[in-house]
Amino acid sequence: MPAACDSLVEDIEDIVSAQDPKPHNRQFAKQNIVPHVRKRNKHKQDEGTEDLQADSVIPGAQKIWVKTWGCSHNSSDGEYMAGQLAVYGYKITDNSSDADLWLLNSCTVKNPAEDHFRNSIKKAQEQNKKVVVAGCVPQAQPRMDYIKGLSIIGVQQIDRVVEVVEETIKGHSVRLLGQKKDKGKRLGGARLDLPKIRKNPLIEIISVNTGCLNACTYCKTKHARGDLASYSVAELVDRAIQSFQGTISTSLKAFNVLVLTTLCCYCYCCSYGCQEGVCEIWLTSEDTGAYGRDIGTDLPTLLWKLIEVIPEGAMLRLGMTNPPYILEHLEEMAKILLHPRVYSFLHVPVQTGSDSVLMDMKREYCIADFKLVVDFLKKQVPGITIATDIICGFPGETEADFQETLKLIQEYKFPSLFINQFYPRPGTPAAKMEQVPAQVKKQRTRMLSQLFQSYTPYDHKIGERQHVLITEESFDGQYYVAHNKFYEQVLVPKQPELLGKMIEVDIYEAGKHFMKGKPAQNGTIYTPSIVKPLIKGAVSGMMEEFKTINENAHYCWSSGKSFSAGLMPWNLKCPRVKIVSVSLAVLAVITAVTVAIFR
Repeated sequence: MPAACDSLVEDIEDIVSAQDPKPHNRQFAKQNIVPHVRKRNKHKQDEGTEDLQADSVIPGAQKIWVKTWGCSHNSSDGEYMAGQLAVYGYKITDNSSDADLWLLNSCTVKNPAEDHFRNSIKKAQEQNKKVVVAGCVPQAQPRMDYIKGLSIIGVQQIDRVVEVVEETIKGHSVRLLGQKKDKGKRLGGARLDLPKIRKNPLIEIISVNTGCLNACTYCKTKHARGDLASYSVAELVDRAIQSFQGTISTSLKAFNVLVLTTLCCYCYCCSYGCQEGVCEIWLTSEDTGAYGRDIGTDLPTLLWKLIEVIPEGAMLRLGMTNPPYILEHLEEMAKILLHPRVYSFLHVPVQTGSDSVLMDMKREYCIADFKLVVDFLKKQVPGITIATDIICGFPGETEADFQETLKLIQEYKFPSLFINQFYPRPGTPAAKMEQVPAQVKKQRTRMLSQLFQSYTPYDHKIGERQHVLITEESFDGQYYVAHNKFYEQVLVPKQPELLGKMIEVDIYEAGKHFMKGKPAQNGTIYTPSIVKPLIKGAVSGMMEEFKTINENAHYCWSSGKSFSAGLMPWNLKCPRVKIVSVSLAVLAVITAVTVAIFR
């Protein structure tokens, strides 16, 4: 191994020796920690008090800044990591300057995103911040020069973020890049019932699978996320139930509090003791349409199960799906997209209008397949919004190929179009192909953008009355942002009592990317959840009773008492603890059933 990597630790267990205290010993350590101060160098006596040794640092008392780039899957991962750190006692801050450690969650799709990631690492080091990197960039290329010596959390290891942060704060470098498997079969990733801090308390992002079945020649994400691995239908439905309105019996809730008080740690059961007030769910993955093909199920089966648990006034948004895997489910998907609690919206990236370029991309479909999907859904689901992507200047793209792309966009006039100039990603086959000159790529990108800007998709909707779900504030802070049945953006007046509710509005103005509406007089208002949403920054999956326990635990950490990340329940591996936990859970169920029978 190169000398530059000699100081790195491939896994966190590698820094623990047989003589080190075990987690159960650390839990009951001395009441006070006496820091061992290094002897001062007589040449540095004028430089002030020297830092304490790494082992004297008390984990759980620091401030963490979490920055995420990229897709909604990455955003969900970032929310999960923030939630676990907050439960452990770390303070999640929006102020990067105030943070002790930066957790940088990267995206590898395009060069600009990686450039921002690299620059943030440099900035953190200039400010003497501790750094932990996560996401697709370090997973795909862990030996990049600019991340040497840094701690890494792999995309399937986000449930161990507390351990990595703890060791990084102590001055160690830890790299967790392994895949999660069960009996040799690759899993979708970390558990879905982990605590999280939603960026928007009203929106729950659920990754239904990781990886994909394709091998696109331009894609770097495949190197990080790998082949398709799906979560089970039951896991995904459970997560949705928790997000909307998780419930638990009073007797079982009391029992959980007893268990929590005894163990002073997060319990799986308590995640169903909260009601979190989410009103919108986004399903995400690298290819939603391929869901379940590895576990013997399919996307329509999952969606029908999810629809059963969505309350009135709440909505479900489907994620991106490639044409090949949606073709065989078109009829069933049309029925689902017509459901009143599902947005009539689908993101189907075509990437180019040329069959020749599609072959070079290895996209596994032709333009005729894409048109079949769009034409069928537009006929069966009137008003549906189809969003798509275009890559300008892919290697080998001729002027004739590009004209085919312009023709396709002119024909369908997609209201939502993501235009990307091609960037060769290191290690991909497309990076080795003959490149289109940069000036040509820029020109084609500009021409396509001009075509897109030439039509206005919403002018004909002025005067309509629409049902919209209000979920967030606009960037300029002047309006609330809502979406109608077709996931078209509608700006409405900022009336705090309407946030998180579905209302009727009258459309009075239309722009290129939005409409404006005013609440209809005597219009119906739907409140999707029976409870208020969590406040911004609150941890999903924490009962009120547990919040008090968590505060007490944080007091223990800040007062100098030892507590190990290894004791967090999603990391517990001791067979005896598992046996006790299962026994307590069984007893709790028996108690709940008994109370219900003899009530």
